[in-house]
Amino acid sequence: MARIEIVHESVVFQEVDAIVNAANITLLGGGAVDGAIHDAAGPELYWHFHKIGRTCQPGEAVESPGFNLPAKHIIHTVGPIWHGGNKDEPATLAKCYSNSLDMAVAHGCKSIAFCGISTGVYGYPLEPATRIALSTVAKWIEEHDSDMLIRFCCYSQREYAVYRKVAYELRIRYTPGSFEE
Repeated sequence: MARIEIVHESVVFQEVDAIVNAANITLLGGGAVDGAIHDAAGPELYWHFHKIGRTCQPGEAVESPGFNLPAKHIIHTVGPIWHGGNKDEPATLAKCYSNSLDMAVAHGCKSIAFCGISTGVYGYPLEPATRIALSTVAKWIEEHDSDMLIRFCCYSQREYAVYRKVAYELRIRYTPGSFEE
């Protein structure tokens, strides 16, 4: 049975089979977590996508090697930009999570760590995004016979508290991490 963990840690240095990058369409790096992942993975990540000219549309997921990261794989997904919820943002965000999990399975991953997708510069409100993340993953677990470890990495104390609150409301069992300043 899959296990869910909620931790107050950066996704960048997780020792799991795959980490999920909240990427932009170009896959060539950006700010926030995308920039941190590109910096930590090294220039090979940029050149990997630059050389093949691959892009990624919102809701899709693509894989790359982890290069200099502890994770063997990076699964890049592009979340929706928040426009008030009237442009199919919830369905697109749910696809980010389910497609990332499917991509992880396709690459033989037994553990995956997610960052918050679309909740930074893309402006998706944290609590609704968290509700979609947790409910989509719970539904995916029900539909798949998987023993995968699924970790949600919360960068801030506020994000960590929201994930724990929403998991409680949705009655999702998880292993909590600790918050240290």
